[in-house]
Amino acid sequence: MSFGSKKLSGLLLIAASASAYTWPDPQLDELESLVYDQHGFNSRGILAGALDPCSRFNFGSTVNRSNVADWIRTAYHDMATHNVEDGTGGLDASIQFEQDRAENAGDGFFNSIRHLSLGITRYAGVADLIALGAKTAIEQCGGPKVPFRGGRVDATVPNNPGVPEPQQGLDSHIAAFARQGFTQTEMITLVACGHSFGGVQHSAFPDTVPLPDGVDDVSQTFDSTPFNFDNAIAFEYVHGTTNNPLIVGHNDTTNSDKRIFGSDGNATMASFAASPDLFKSTCGTLFARMLDTVPKDVQLTEVIEPLPVKPQTMLLTYMGDGTLKLSGQVRFWDTAESTSRSAKIVWADRAGKTDTSYTDVLSTNADMVASALNGGNFSVLWYNVGPIDKNFSVLEETAGISKFWFEIDEGDGSGVRTEDQNGVGFVLQDSVMLADSSCEITSSSGSSSNATIDIAVRADIQPSRVYIEYDLFNTAPSGGSYTTVNTTDAQPASGPSKRASSAYNIWTLQLSDSILTLSLPRTINIAVDAGDRKITTASFAPFSLLAGKQCK
Repeated sequence: MSFGSKKLSGLLLIAASASAYTWPDPQLDELESLVYDQHGFNSRGILAGALDPCSRFNFGSTVNRSNVADWIRTAYHDMATHNVEDGTGGLDASIQFEQDRAENAGDGFFNSIRHLSLGITRYAGVADLIALGAKTAIEQCGGPKVPFRGGRVDATVPNNPGVPEPQQGLDSHIAAFARQGFTQTEMITLVACGHSFGGVQHSAFPDTVPLPDGVDDVSQTFDSTPFNFDNAIAFEYVHGTTNNPLIVGHNDTTNSDKRIFGSDGNATMASFAASPDLFKSTCGTLFARMLDTVPKDVQLTEVIEPLPVKPQTMLLTYMGDGTLKLSGQVRFWDTAESTSRSAKIVWADRAGKTDTSYTDVLSTNADMVASALNGGNFSVLWYNVGPIDKNFSVLEETAGISKFWFEIDEGDGSGVRTEDQNGVGFVLQDSVMLADSSCEITSSSGSSSNATIDIAVRADIQPSRVYIEYDLFNTAPSGGSYTTVNTTDAQPASGPSKRASSAYNIWTLQLSDSILTLSLPRTINIAVDAGDRKITTASFAPFSLLAGKQCK
């Protein structure tokens, strides 16, 4: 079997807050960003761009090939090893180790994994990116909204074979889908849903698809609209106008769609041909089940919804002059630009005290706007923390910070609205941070850099270890990647050039940009072990942050 290759609404805020997680949560922050930050300012750029247009194919000139079809096929074939009886197999990236099997013919899996793996981090592995690639492809190319859960665990070995193949009989197909956890009707539906995209490639199935003259390779499509989701797969089948090679192929042995679709007297396909809405909604449900089919010992997250207000890369910097600098950005979901709106950040000090001096404005540029196709055509607005001419807020180091929140006045007489995660606030630690004395040494040729990373640790913290963490990306034979979290330890700083105070101590380490050569993006975070606690900062790109700040 081969699957074809606004002004912010208060109602929205209430609904989203009811199901959203609480910031910060490193895993959910990363997954939420991968799902929703796909277009415009601060876009992740991994998924959406490869589907624009939906007919785009990154790996050659095969006629009618597309990334969207390959990504959906990859997700199904990865999931199809699942055994509902013993809980083994499922969507776990084991497809990386199964590409030599006849059931996984073609190069679509290698190509898909090679691209999707560009997005992996310690919080989102290949399996999550395979699922997210399929979800994004389905939604961006006209399909139903597919709820996304994260937390899949990447397999390290292949699973048992079990993907249905076109030449197998109907009883074999029914048994295979039953093993995966799907009924006969659900089998018909899932095949039809998947085959709304793509087709059968000649080079993978030469006995099924002949090669026309004048082309190197071709994918014979399942329906007349192979790059967009619709019910044409069912309509053309029921009305006898289909060119689906698995229905009207010259080799009847491989006409598996004909056997599957007709196995209930065409009742299911007739209902889908008559109702595009029924087909779309039913496919949404089954696509979600497909992507959530994982080994029994894997616990997925709750459905990840966009946070209505989400800070990003909120960083404190120890300035050495009695102040701390707070910088970052904040995203407002489903929010249009407005010249009448005023927005500010408010914070409580380390003791939880707040007064009117603990505020600063938020600012935005015209280019800090994004759009989001997932879940609807929403406008997304980003703000800088701090005035636009400095992009930071200044705090007193002796007072510090424990949490922050936002106060928004739309300027329409409705009053000031507080965004504070239902009273929790946005918690921020001030125990460890980057020190402003950090600097960069660039080689005379400009081809490489070393950085002195100075770390400020609050004096009342007794650390057993101060270090940085970074993801190192390793290439797998499958064309995919996997991450390891590497560390570099810091040592207590010495010398008069290291600015410190009674409130903070300075630790230091040397970092070469060659260490992060394989890292995408080139980011680190600072960590401190103190007793049974681990305290970390947000991730940041040191060589971008320090660019132009040369060590003296």
